[in-house]
Amino acid sequence: MVASASPASSPDPREPPPPARELSPVDGLAQLSFLVHGLLERRAAEHELSITQTRLLAILRDRTPTMNELARVLGLDKSSVTGLVDRAERRGLVARGPSAADRRAVLVALTDAGRALVAAAAARFEEDVAALLDPLPASERDELARLLTRLLVARAAEQGLDLFPSSGRP
Repeated sequence: MVASASPASSPDPREPPPPARELSPVDGLAQLSFLVHGLLERRAAEHELSITQTRLLAILRDRTPTMNELARVLGLDKSSVTGLVDRAERRGLVARGPSAADRRAVLVALTDAGRALVAAAAARFEEDVAALLDPLPASERDELARLLTRLLVARAAEQGLDLFPSSGRP
């Protein structure tokens, strides 16, 4: 009588195949940034938005900055931000209003239409990123989130920004 071999356990289809070699952090982050940028660009284009317009709307999801604060966060000069906000305002996505703290300052906020557009685009982009991360087990996705948060919080602090504003202001 021949002993039957137990069937080999099949690999988890969610597990990525082992890499032939490791990328350096520079190569890995560069390639990942190109991939994520492409996903974001595709979702922005569905709503006739540029990447810079998308960044503006994303910033406004959880804060109401002044024009000067927007310029600092976006890394643009004030005239560029003025044009960017003008275009978004013409589309009904943002509105400007006076600051109670400084009458000379102008605040920028999402309108209801802007908030709806951001929610729709963000949901689709979240699906894209979830599909991108799907090959990783949950524990590795959680670890990736922790590492990214540490990097981004440190970078924001270097720039004098709060990654998680509690007051609605950067």
